[in-house]
Amino acid sequence: MLLVTVITGEIALAIQVPARVRVDVNMVVVRISVTDPLNRYVIGLEEEHFRVFERKIEQEIIHFSNDRSPVSVGIILDISGSMDDDIANARHSVVRFLEKGNKLDEYFLITFNDQTKMAYDFTSRRENLQSVISIANTRGRTALYDGVYLGLEKIREAVHDKKALIVITDGEDNQSRYTYNEVKEFAKESDVQIYAIGERGKLGYGTGLITEITRLTGGRPFFPTNLKQLDYFVDLIHTELRNQYVIGYEPNDHKPDGKWRRIKVLLQPPDGLPTLRVRSRKGYYAPTAFQE
Repeated sequence: MLLVTVITGEIALAIQVPARVRVDVNMVVVRISVTDPLNRYVIGLEEEHFRVFERKIEQEIIHFSNDRSPVSVGIILDISGSMDDDIANARHSVVRFLEKGNKLDEYFLITFNDQTKMAYDFTSRRENLQSVISIANTRGRTALYDGVYLGLEKIREAVHDKKALIVITDGEDNQSRYTYNEVKEFAKESDVQIYAIGERGKLGYGTGLITEITRLTGGRPFFPTNLKQLDYFVDLIHTELRNQYVIGYEPNDHKPDGKWRRIKVLLQPPDGLPTLRVRSRKGYYAPTAFQE
């Protein structure tokens, strides 16, 4: 009998079904989040409920699991002058996220204003990041794209397979050396989920750009009316990272052509469940003949 679990915050309303694990060295790995109409995470689904397509051709799933493994997280924090009224809330929310973490998780911290800075390198000692965050001062303009680009570079050094970037900002980019298209292309090449929390009233056209890049990677954008609501959204991100499915498949097309291959995951849930929403990364670049 299938037992489906709905996650509300950190409380499971039923017991998760153990997952069957199969591994193949050539497989494409896709992490999937499933939510119900109330934005609660749904676990307990099985392999038979998922279908995956690459370039509109259905692929055979050769690996399926529920992923509660440790995570490598890069926190990218806006400390520009416009964040002056919100920096205390941002500090508190980041510390809250760290305190909820697994002791095996690892983190790094990037801050950005006129310049982008690796404020603290990868560490599993959460208290080290907390100390750095507590003294972050606000000033200057907003090099948002540079901050994300540096995060994408750094996350390549991650220990864990599950990787995420969390961006906290209150405004649009007005200082970066990198362009939005350069950041977007880099994100397409990276196996990392990007989450962003941005203040709706200050972002303007940036809302659409942030939405596009986060959804491309299988992450999510959040746009509260003010950053006093940060804790709620940080908790949502934490819960999502702890309650995901992983499917793997070996592509039917083995050509090492280096081209972008679009992925689509469909869900066929058991009877009796409401309409569920599925999120995953949108594709990947195939290897080239010159890659080892």
